[in-house]
Parts: sequence; structure tokens; C-alpha cells
Amino acid sequence: MDSAVMQPRLQPCTGYYDQRLGPGTKESWYFSKIGRTLEWYINRFIISKKVWSHMVLIRPLIKWILTLCFRIRMQGIQNIDFSQPSLIIPNHVSLLDAVLLSLYLPPSVTFVANTEIARKFAIVMRFCRHITVDPLNPYSIRRMLRVINAGGSLVIFPEGRITTTGGLMKMYSGVGYLALKTGVPVYPVTIIGLEHSRFSYLKGKVKRRWFPPVTIRVGAPFTLKRDEHKPMREQKAAASDYILRTMQEELFASRMKPRVNLFDEALEAARTHGKSREIAKDLSSRVSYRKLLMASYVLGRKLKPLLTANQQVGILLPTSVGHTVLLFALFQIGKTPAILNFSHGARTLLDCCETAGVYTVITSRTFVEKGKLDRLVNGLEQQVSLLYLEDIRETITPKDKLGGLFAYLLGKKAAAETGELILFTSGSESKPKGVVLTHENLYANIQQVKSVIDFTSRDKILNALPMFHSFGLTAGTLLPILSGVPVFLYPSPLHYKVIAELCYDQNVTILFGTSTFLAGYGKQAHPYNFYALRYVFAGAEKLKDEVRQLWQEKFGVRIFEGYGATETSPILSLNTPLAHQKGTVGRLLPGIAYRLEAVEGIADGGELLVQGPNVMKGYLLHGKGFVAADTWYRTGDVVSIDSQGFLTIQSRLKRFAKIGGEMVSLNQVESLAEQCFGHAEVACVSIGDQRKGERIILYTTDPAVQIAPLRQFLADNGYSPLLLPHTVQVLERLPLLASGKTDYVTLRQMAEQGGGIRETTTA
Repeated sequence: MDSAVMQPRLQPCTGYYDQRLGPGTKESWYFSKIGRTLEWYINRFIISKKVWSHMVLIRPLIKWILTLCFRIRMQGIQNIDFSQPSLIIPNHVSLLDAVLLSLYLPPSVTFVANTEIARKFAIVMRFCRHITVDPLNPYSIRRMLRVINAGGSLVIFPEGRITTTGGLMKMYSGVGYLALKTGVPVYPVTIIGLEHSRFSYLKGKVKRRWFPPVTIRVGAPFTLKRDEHKPMREQKAAASDYILRTMQEELFASRMKPRVNLFDEALEAARTHGKSREIAKDLSSRVSYRKLLMASYVLGRKLKPLLTANQQVGILLPTSVGHTVLLFALFQIGKTPAILNFSHGARTLLDCCETAGVYTVITSRTFVEKGKLDRLVNGLEQQVSLLYLEDIRETITPKDKLGGLFAYLLGKKAAAETGELILFTSGSESKPKGVVLTHENLYANIQQVKSVIDFTSRDKILNALPMFHSFGLTAGTLLPILSGVPVFLYPSPLHYKVIAELCYDQNVTILFGTSTFLAGYGKQAHPYNFYALRYVFAGAEKLKDEVRQLWQEKFGVRIFEGYGATETSPILSLNTPLAHQKGTVGRLLPGIAYRLEAVEGIADGGELLVQGPNVMKGYLLHGKGFVAADTWYRTGDVVSIDSQGFLTIQSRLKRFAKIGGEMVSLNQVESLAEQCFGHAEVACVSIGDQRKGERIILYTTDPAVQIAPLRQFLADNGYSPLLLPHTVQVLERLPLLASGKTDYVTLRQMAEQGGGIRETTTA
């Protein structure tokens, strides 16, 4: 064994920091002073014949000091079997990662250090076994193999560099090669907290401090087996990808908590990111963490005596700061918000209230007036009590404000350790269903997304999606507030030109939307309006190719498509910069297990069933009450999953028609019509037919869409004639839900009534 590899390098060091750090900066002067002091101490006391006896005393002392300063919590270190060779792969968040790990791992463990990092920490590196490598030198891997083959354990950072995003960065293939070549156990290690230290590379992206609390978690080991029949290049790529996905899973697991209240998480976010940080604003107001929390305390104090007999409280408000404050106020006093869809009629909202046991609805006079919702409110008042925020505000006294201030200064937590929230589905059932999401569900989904996408305080999010929609609530509102990312809240996603200008004016870096809304923004925006955008995420409906192409060509922005459901809080899968495949909805997020059940007539794929911490607690059914969720949630979507884990949505089970005993995908009928007529705007539904069981009605806004050319297109391309609609009907515009999805319920009602401007049929 190479002694240079296995023994500490203990030569005197002189003038190192004077040489490495240039003059003239506060940082260089500071580290130069410390460096010279340490050099003198090492040369005077450590570099001697009794070096190891000195280390026996110094190591425990340093460990005790750093453990006390960083409040270090070690989890799972007993999982590592040091009696056999192994690979230990931590994430890399700061310059102190290796230092802290070396204090808790046995001295026999060898660290792999980047040449540049080794120079910066030359003094520290003298006291642990290590090898320095140049990432661009292919021969460096041989030195690592020698350590493992000799029975040693090797610590190597698979990212190869300290993160500059706050999230995981790409994994180098060399680590995968080591695991494949040796077949030794690989232990993933997650370091949480040091990214907020002064030793991270995230200056300006997170609030840094000297001694943030640190958690180091060792996950379950895994091994990678080499396949002699496959090229090593392919195996290395697959191994690196597997390591990335494993590290993402471990990162998510390390951030999860057993019991969560979202108000308490907002308190924690304020401490982490700064209480004076402006976190949310809309067209008329803006709040810092301090103002958000104090307003929540005050409003909660006023609401509590008014809601003594109400556990579930309805909310009828637009996406705004006021809506956000009300949510956190209800969380703080232990109530369950039930967010109502104001685009529905009064009868539907009354059904929602009956389903969820809501007797009081909180709204705003200004919102009712500007939204012209007088008829809706009058209808609601027949069965529920209405509270107006303006009326509550007028009753707030100096005593209430003082009470809110004291609660804020004391950091008063929520009345309950956890809580719930109710959203309503827009399904085809006669009565709406309430989806009960716990705070753990919502928090888990936020952490799942943060494990695969980097969000920092330097980002700015614009959310115009309604908060009664789970996408607008979780991704657009709760995620930024709990992550220290400022968010601009806008009340309507339909104001395409205004939203495009707001992105430019507010320097927005992250935008959420549906395919329909993104198409509108793209058409209305100036090519420079989205100059600052880093990420655009599309969900709720299939992303159309023309929308993807428009954004890429006009703005140079790639849209990341995802997929989910209200019942899953909502995000299930997502394309990311580290793992993207066009035409898919990305990979399932960390912490989500899945299985596919066969569907009649579908050869490739099946119905997707999922389970995970983000899956709902259960349903509230009209007239039946609460029904707990099954172990596996049935999405009702038919999907296929490739070897790399990317999901492709084929259709919804309810989006099938059974014609002559054969299952026909309505999504495929729409897709073929779009291809035939140049991406025309189309939507189809099925209704009963006495002769064939069901028949397909195709709706469009394009008068050029007709049966004859579509029949010829299907024949020329070898498609089944069952995919030909029975009828084509032309509308001025397709009905949309408030979320931007096509309103298939309304289309089905129109089909049953024979609605349309022009109609052509196959007969």
C-alpha cells in the first residue's frame, strides 16, 4: 500500500496562506491571520515525534467544540460496517463537510479530496488519511481502487464540487465506476445545515451564519453489480443516475418530520431566512415574515371566538396576500380551511359546504364587488354564515395588536401539532368530493420538489394560479413561503398581457402555469419579458408541442412538464434540469412508490397506483362523511414507465370510450385530430349509443376540422377506424375550468343536449 495514500502528510508548512490569499481584502486578511497562527501552532507542537499522542488529545477536543457549536446530530452511523471495504458518498454543501465527517468516522477511513479543496485545507488534511485527485485526470481512479482493494473505506463526494445551487448537482461517473468495479456496499450520507454556514458557496442565495444546526444522516447501503454483457460506458451512466436518484431519496428522507403544522414551519422559515425578509406581495400589499406572522396572530385572535363551533371554515378569496394571511391564521388557531372555487355556481358551493361540514365562509367585500359575485354570495347566505375580512379588520383594537406582538416575540406555536386542509375535486360526479390533505401531506410534497429542484432566496416566483387549485396552493404559495423565496400573488391567470409584464417588472425567475395559460402568456409577451426566468413548470393538463416550441424559440426557455392530482398534494412526477425527457411528465418524486395494474386493451403500461407521504388522508363524500384513503391511491391514469423511470401519460380511464366492445382512448382521438389539422384546438367526449355502446363527439374551434379528411388521415397512417369520431361540432371557444383545464363535464352536457354551431357526422 502506498504510504503517501494511507498516512497523514506531516511536513511543516510555512507561508501557505500568504501565498494563496491575495492582499487587500477583509477575507484574505482574516484567513491569512488565522492561517499563520495555525501554521505556527502545527510547526511548534504537532510536527514532532509525539504527533499521534497530541492527536489523541486534540481530536476529541475539536469534536466536542464543533459538536457544541453546530449542535450536530448524527443519525445511522451505526449502519456502516467498517470491518469490510465500503464507499461512503456524502452530498457536498460546504467546505466543512469533510472536516465534520472525519471527526465521526474512524481514523482508518480515507477521504478523496479535490486538488483545489486540498490546498485550501492543507492544514486540516494533514490529520486524516486522504488522497488528492484531479477530476480531469482519468488515472486518479486507480489510487481509489487501491484503497478499496486493500480493505479500506473510502469517502468520496459524488458531485465532485461544493453545491452552488443549494440542491444536488450532477453526479460524476467515476463514483459509479468504483461501485461497479468493486461491488462493495455504498453508504449514502446526507448533510443538512452546513449550506447555511459561512463555509458554503451560497452567499447571496441563502442567509448564512456562523453556526447553523447540522444533521448528518447515514442511509441504508446498496450495491451495484456489473453486467459483463453491457458496455461499461452505459453501465457507468446508469450507475451515476441510480446514485443521483438514491441521493435525492435520502435528501428527502432527511428533511421529513413526523408531525407538522404549517404555521410552525412558517415560524421556522422566518428564523432561517430572516424575519425582516419580504416574502409575499400582491397588487396592493406586501408582507415580510414578521408582518405575515404578526398579522396571522392578530387575525387568529379575532377569529377564534367567532369560530368556536366551527372546525371546518370556508374560504372564498382570490390568490392574494390576504388569502395567505387568513390561511396561516386558521392554521395557528387549529382550524381546517376548506378553500372554495369561486368560479362555480352557488348550488355547487353549497354542496361543497354540506360535504365538508362548513357553516361559516370568510370572504372580502372588495373581492365580491370587483369579481361581481353578488349573486353567488346571496345564494351562499341562504345556508351558511358569511364573515367579511373588512368587518373583522374594523374590530381590531390596539390590545389585539399588542397581543399579536407578544405572541410573535414569544414565538408562540400553533394550537395543534398538526392540521388539515380541504380542497374540492371537479370530477364528473353529481356532488363534489372533498379531498382531505394533512399538513404532513403538503409539507412532504414541498420537500419532495425541493429534493429535485433548487430554489434559493435569490429566486422570485409569480403565482397567478388559484389557491383553490392544489397546484396554485402547494407549488405557487406554500412552497415559496416555507422556502424563503419571495412570491408575487396575482388574482387571475387569464390576464395574459398583465402577467407577462409583471414577470418583466418583478424580475421573476420561476413561473407556474398550465399549457393553456402558458400559451396565452407566450403569445402576448415581448420576447424580452421573460429574460430572468430560470424555470417554467407546466402541470394540470398535457403540455402541447406548439406551446413548448413557442417558448423555446421566442424566449429561449425550456418548459418542465409535471403531473399530479389533488389527492397527492398535488405533484407526483416532474421533469428537472438533472433528468429531463421530452414528451414525458418526468420521474416520480422521491418517497413515492408505484405499481401498474393491467388495463383491458392496453398492451404497454397500465393504471398508475401510488403511495407516499404526500397522498391524501381521505375523501369527504356528500351524505357519507369521511372515507379514509386506501393503501394505494388509484390515479385513474393509464401510464407507461420506461427503463429510466420517466412517465408517459397515455389516457385517463374515464377518458376511454367502449365502442363495439373495444376500448378507445379519447386522448388519442384528440391527438390524432391535432396532427391531422395542424394542432387545431380540439376536445372530445363520449356519450351512450344504443347500437355501439358509446359514440365519440369531437369539439373544436376550427371550422376546417371535418370528418372526411380525418377519416383519410387515419387510413393513410394505419390507424383503427374506431378512432374516428362519430360527430364533429364547432364552438366559438372550448369551455375551461378555472385551473385552465378543458371542462369535459360541460362538454359532456352539451353533447347530450346536442349543442354546437356546426355539426358533421360519419353517417
